[in-house]
Amino acid sequence: MFENLPAKVKIVEVGPRDGLQNEAQQVATADKVALIKAMADAGLANIEVTSFVSPKWIPQLADASEVARCLSELKLDSVKTSCLVPNLKGYERFKESKIDELALFMSATESHSKKNINKSIDEAISALKEVSVVAKADGYRIRCYLSVVFECPYEGKVPSKQVLQVTEKLVTIGVDEVSLGDTIGAATPVDVYKMVNDISKYVDKDRLALHFHDTRGTALANVIAGLSAGVTIFDASLGGLGGCPYAPGAAGNVATEDLVYMLKGMGIETGVDLEKLVDAGALAQKLLDKQLPSKYLRAALATREKAAGKQESCV
Repeated sequence: MFENLPAKVKIVEVGPRDGLQNEAQQVATADKVALIKAMADAGLANIEVTSFVSPKWIPQLADASEVARCLSELKLDSVKTSCLVPNLKGYERFKESKIDELALFMSATESHSKKNINKSIDEAISALKEVSVVAKADGYRIRCYLSVVFECPYEGKVPSKQVLQVTEKLVTIGVDEVSLGDTIGAATPVDVYKMVNDISKYVDKDRLALHFHDTRGTALANVIAGLSAGVTIFDASLGGLGGCPYAPGAAGNVATEDLVYMLKGMGIETGVDLEKLVDAGALAQKLLDKQLPSKYLRAALATREKAAGKQESCV
């Protein structure tokens, strides 16, 4: 049915950063580290662990340096860690952290950029270049999250030409991987397929990732469109955690459990153990004291509860 699907994909787990930063409830440092370790134990090999944004803006991640220190002591050799770096001040903290990679972020539209970071696109590129120049000189790999690629809450549909112009500027300043974000979850598979094909005429597909939010329930369908278009890197968030405070109505990211289950059923390797991933999701629910959106997590935990009940009734 589906042609030219890859044998393997790379999943970038963004729950500890993109997920937890949108939670009203604070999570203790030790609990964050335990959650990241559970993710690593499940086979997630690329995990964005925190952000060096000012605690004034993201108080949930005020313990970024402490999280990084604890993770370095754990020595998760099988995991490539990354974190969000907004500026040179954040970069200095990053360099001290022993985290493997850094991620930048900006918007594909002027309105969202000004609402999000109070900078125009050109000003944002200039600020990112300051970081990328020193990061490249220090030998680090850089990815960049490009927000509102498909639709902007302030400007509506975003033309692929506009996205391409920003993407080319990011590649020019040294960004190795651009994560195209459906920040408000408005894209459909046709939008995704067209955007990837338009952008990849000028930027290699192996430098593109896709980052979907599930606001309108199209995230997994959009992943299939991305796969069909040749993308092999996808961001996901444990349990479906996430959102965007500057994008009204934005829901969480595509759930890692749902993504892994679907890819496994399609014969695509992820390197992730689903049962252990459910363990990590169960831990996240316990720490946050709420049910998470992931449908696979919900079904798997219900199945476990039922099996435990049957076993008890037979004793």
